[in-house]
Amino acid sequence: MSTLEEQWKSVQQQLKELGKQAQSARGQARRRMKRLERRTRVAVARALRKAEPQVRQAVDEATRVGRGLRAGVRAGTAAYRDSARTKKK
Repeated sequence: MSTLEEQWKSVQQQLKELGKQAQSARGQARRRMKRLERRTRVAVARALRKAEPQVRQAVDEATRVGRGLRAGVRAGTAAYRDSARTKKK
């Protein structure tokens, strides 16, 4: 019986140690996760700050090109209507 009790106490001690190690590992993983989330947030914010002016400039340029294109189409339409082509009566 004494060997069984000793083995039982040994198993309980090992379980206690494993519990401590698991708790420590959870804490370390939590810290790593927080750090990773923070770094990701910072990287995304930095990328947005860097890209936003370029995106605004591209949108402005596309707007200007679109306005020019529409003006050109209107001018071409007006020129075609005013041209000396044969008009149907």
